[in-house]
Amino acid sequence: MAITTSRSMAQLSVRPYAATDEAAVLDLVGADRLPGQPLATATMLAEALAGRSPVDGGWWAELAPPVTEVMHNESGTVLGIVSYATRPSDGAGFILWLHCREDPALAKALVARALDRLGERTVHAFEFASALTLGLEGLPVGRRPATHQALEDAGFTGRDLWRYMRSPLPIAGLPRAAHVTVEECEDPPGKRLEVREGGELLAEATIGRPVAEVGVLWWISVAPPARRRGLGLSLLGSALDLLTGLGAREAILYVDDDAPSGDVERDRTAANSMYDRAGFNEVDRLHSFTRSP
Repeated sequence: MAITTSRSMAQLSVRPYAATDEAAVLDLVGADRLPGQPLATATMLAEALAGRSPVDGGWWAELAPPVTEVMHNESGTVLGIVSYATRPSDGAGFILWLHCREDPALAKALVARALDRLGERTVHAFEFASALTLGLEGLPVGRRPATHQALEDAGFTGRDLWRYMRSPLPIAGLPRAAHVTVEECEDPPGKRLEVREGGELLAEATIGRPVAEVGVLWWISVAPPARRRGLGLSLLGSALDLLTGLGAREAILYVDDDAPSGDVERDRTAANSMYDRAGFNEVDRLHSFTRSP
């Protein structure tokens, strides 16, 4: 497939990904790397190409094998890549990941290519975390403006779902929770921390095993009767201590910040305030997208 873009009016072509594209594609992925994310490796790329991911693995297992294509110029230089798939259970399509150094014309062409190949169906974009990232479930719209614009121009509607935050480790001055028990956790791979009183679970947290010195705080919660006692902040301190002891030099976390108005159980106001107070900085907002046929 040949495409003429306004980028330089150069002729661009699309073909299936080949093993010889590995270095060029890893460079493209690396150009979009967010602070707090490890550099993508050949192993991570192989998993993404195969349609597998350590995060959101169940969702990936429902997809047909993904199709991954590269866009290149007349000299064969790889300028962009897009991966897409369908879900047999409901016929939905998915743009799984896309990289093009945020060139607007290339982003537009790659989105158009995926939509053309997926055909007339409901299509979701950046719905799941791929193996190329450490749990990045959504498009970081602040750092990926060209891709964001290309999706909107193609008729996608975005949903602001996650707050992505990071902090160097260790963090000084945080309290530590008393009587914390730590157990291995397999999904996601890491450790689970619990605080109990009289056998009753008061608070829990889950952390991931560090990857390239980056640790993830996947989850932290405090039971309603135990709230407003500082238990969340002290458990956060204990969890970050554990990540530091496991070799993490920085920590990242995701806050599902899309609770409907009035939904007390999912309200993240207190969590956001706690992370801000602890010294975490917001890196970006993560959006997922949907386009109806």
